[in-house]
Amino acid sequence: MRVSQSVVVFHHPEHRGQAFDLKGQQGEVFQVLNDYKGRTISPTMPVIVAFGRFRAHFRSDELEAVS
Repeated sequence: MRVSQSVVVFHHPEHRGQAFDLKGQQGEVFQVLNDYKGRTISPTMPVIVAFGRFRAHFRSDELEAVS
């Protein structure tokens, strides 16, 4: 998956404490959160994408598939 919109994080390991825009970064979907202990949930940012060891939460409209 590729980040298609500007998403600024402050917890990126190489830029800790500084604003870092993830737009254009590619990673793979690590998990999609839709239930917790068997109960359906509706999180605001349900898609977890892994960029190596770094992971971030996204909404589905902030990501695009890479072929």
